[in-house]
Amino acid sequence: MPNPVPETPDPPVDGARLDFSGAMSYGDYLQLDRLLQSQAPRSRDHNELLFIVQHQATELWMKLMLHELRAAREALRADTLQPAFKMLSRVARIMAQLVQSWDVLSTLTPAEYSAFRGDLGSSSGFQSYQYRMIEFMLGNKSAVLLAPHRHRPDLHDPLEALLREPSLYDEAIRLLHRRGFPIDAAVVGRDWSTSHAFDESVLAAWVSVYKATGQHWDLYELAEKLVDLEDAFRQWRFRHATTVERVIGFKRGTGGTSGVGYLKKVIEVVLFPELWRARTSL
Repeated sequence: MPNPVPETPDPPVDGARLDFSGAMSYGDYLQLDRLLQSQAPRSRDHNELLFIVQHQATELWMKLMLHELRAAREALRADTLQPAFKMLSRVARIMAQLVQSWDVLSTLTPAEYSAFRGDLGSSSGFQSYQYRMIEFMLGNKSAVLLAPHRHRPDLHDPLEALLREPSLYDEAIRLLHRRGFPIDAAVVGRDWSTSHAFDESVLAAWVSVYKATGQHWDLYELAEKLVDLEDAFRQWRFRHATTVERVIGFKRGTGGTSGVGYLKKVIEVVLFPELWRARTSL
């Protein structure tokens, strides 16, 4: 019998480890087997995979946004503003990344989307649990928006809890109050389950910050980080609405909304009204 050919070691590749039989690999760490098996097109259409990957990638970015927004809110509660600035900047950068991602989806033509749209059923981005949490965290709150998650207590209950907690901007206003600015008591201790409404005392506080930046530098920086965040949010929502109009025109959304009409209403929502009005008052 011929002698077996002895195994030869893999040739070196710039010192990189090549044998992972007993060690954690890149794919193991990222759980890529699970991640890459999570795309399950319901049609045989070539373009459906693009649609799925686009939305799954967005959900991953939103998970990171929520992670950063929660930490930023806690930092404001603790009066540790510098870490919050980094977190808010990161969220704005993530939103900028998502603005660019619509460029990929916009390669989907109306005819291509129509080929598999019926396979989506009533599923819609309107039902995104994480997007709703981001809206609540930023202060755009509505109890009726809990309803799509009523059948899932594991989603509904944390979302309802977030509805009833102070938003990121509520914590910024409470911070102004702790720093000695005369914020109306009705604002500082209001019902957190509703959206913040414009208030003159909050406007006066922000205007004071802008007029004395040297005295209130960290609050001034916070104000600008919040404006950056809302600016990025508006651009993200605008690009979404534009892409939807490009692909489906003014058809109703798969989830039953008016589609583009609904998305354009979202763009008009002002999250931090006093910070934008302060520009006029300076």
